[in-house]
Parts: sequence; C-alpha cells; structure tokens
Amino acid sequence: MNSEALSILQQHLISALSAVPDEARRLFHGRGLRWPGLEEVTVDWLQGVLLVSLYKQPDEAELAAMKHMLLALSQSPAWLHSQAHTLLLQHRYLQDSTTEWLLGETVDNGVVTENGLHFKLDFGRNQNTGLFLDMHYGRRWVQAQAHGKRVLNLFAYTCGFSVAAIAGGAEHVVNLDMAKAALSRGRDNHRLNQHDLSRVSFLGHDLFKSWARVKRDGPYDLIIVDPPSFQKGSFVLTKDYQKILRRLPDLLNPQGLVLACINDPAIGPDFLIDSAAVEAPDLIFQQRLENPPEFADIHPEGGLKALIFSLNSDFVAGQESALLP
Repeated sequence: MNSEALSILQQHLISALSAVPDEARRLFHGRGLRWPGLEEVTVDWLQGVLLVSLYKQPDEAELAAMKHMLLALSQSPAWLHSQAHTLLLQHRYLQDSTTEWLLGETVDNGVVTENGLHFKLDFGRNQNTGLFLDMHYGRRWVQAQAHGKRVLNLFAYTCGFSVAAIAGGAEHVVNLDMAKAALSRGRDNHRLNQHDLSRVSFLGHDLFKSWARVKRDGPYDLIIVDPPSFQKGSFVLTKDYQKILRRLPDLLNPQGLVLACINDPAIGPDFLIDSAAVEAPDLIFQQRLENPPEFADIHPEGGLKALIFSLNSDFVAGQESALLP
C-alpha cells in the first residue's frame, strides 16, 4: 500500500462520493485484485457511513498514511456533497476486527436500504455488519421468485433472504441458524419492513442435528443454502456441503428451486456443480447469478458463487428473465 496506491484509492473514493448511490453499496473492492497494492482494502457506503476495511496489517507508516488520506478525504467537497457523517476504519486482520471511529459520533448500529428494503446493521461491534453487499443480486432474485412459495433459508444469519422473500410475497419462510442473536436481528429486520411475523419461522438449531425438524415444515418450493466457508466445530465447506446437497431433493416440491452459494475465492463453481451431480443427481444446474459490477474480480471464479438448481430438467417457463440482474 504505497503512496501511489493510496493516491489511486483517494481518487476512486472522491469520484464515488461525488455521486453516491441511494442505497448501501460497495464503493471499492480491492479484494478483486484489480488494483495493485490495494488487494486487502474494501470500502462500503452505508448511507452516510463510510466503512474502510483492512484485511492485512499494514506497517506503521502505511497505516498513518492511510489515516491521513481518509481524514483529508473527509474535508473534501466530494465528502460534503455526499452528506457522509461517519468514517470508520476496521482492522479485519485482528481477531476482534477492531474498528476505529475516525470521524463521527460513536453509535452501535444504523439502518440502510437495499432494493427498497430496510436492514439494521452493526457498526464497530462485530466482524460483519449484518448484510453481505455482494449478495445484492441474490436477494433480488429471491424476491422475484418468492411469490406464493414456501421457502427454507439455511444458514440464515440476519435473514436478508427471508426479508426479500416475504417482500416478494412468499407464503412462509423458515430460517435456520445456530446463532440465535443473528436470528433475533432477523426478526428486527422483518419488523423494520412491517412484515407479518406469523409467516416467518426462526429455528436456532444446528442443521446437521435438525433434519427432522426442518422436514416437518416442508416440503419447500425454494431452498437457499448460503453457509460460511468455515465455522469452527460446526461447518467445513469442502466436506459438509455434500451432506446438505444429498438431503435437498427430499425437502423440495416438484419443480422446486435451490439457490446454493459459496464465497470462498479458492473454490470455484464446479465444486457445487460436481458435488450436486454426485450427491443429488435430480438437482439440475441452471445458471450462476452475476455478481454486482462493483465486486468485479480479476478471476471470475474468485468472487461470490450463487448457483441456481432445479429439481428436474424442465426449468419452469419464465424463470430465465428473473435470473437477469
């Protein structure tokens, strides 16, 4: 992260802040490896909050230069034009992901919008804010597909997919996640959007010990699988995803759909496609959703993989248009 790289980042942010989006978006994605020297930097626009994240520890001089640039940015005409009020620097390389408040009043959380829906985010308390911005197109696809459907949302986290599904007219959504605090935030997100919580279930269970409970609420028309790449003691993507795939056909209605996701840059989409062919041959791969353009990656297989499968080869007429971003 030399002075030339910081200058590039500064100019990129000045340009982005001069015309900020109306909703939460990533402004700079160094982890896509398109900007030499900035591979470990991301910047998110959270509607007045600028969150800069460092994924690798810089040396003291680099960190000082980064802070100097960001504070100078906060005095620029572009910053004033954007109406930004808070500047955060998160050290993701630290175990507790320490966040520094470089500018603005210290608050625990705030609300952002995406596709007209509202989500409550944490600022400075957790490694993640509560909404993964690269899944924007995935949530939009779910909203477009959900009308009249029963939906199962595995590894639900803060229930972003659930909010999108209910907004799209889902009959019922079952959210499952081991983290009960995340599911509680999911309830908050539904309430923010004035959703009928009688149409939403929250199961704070270990999936691998709860298949009978999950099946009891089925069968489902749409299943979403968006696991962490690694969760100590509970999930290892490369060995546990197959266990999930083999269960899915028994949980689906005829013509049911699956949105299966991976966000490990070291694992490409073929892992899911090949695993499904072995573990659940009735699941037919249909398409990979595009990622938002702000998440462009020099290696197309390095970013988020959001793959759509159907329970049989006769993909429902009219689905193709809903796959487009």
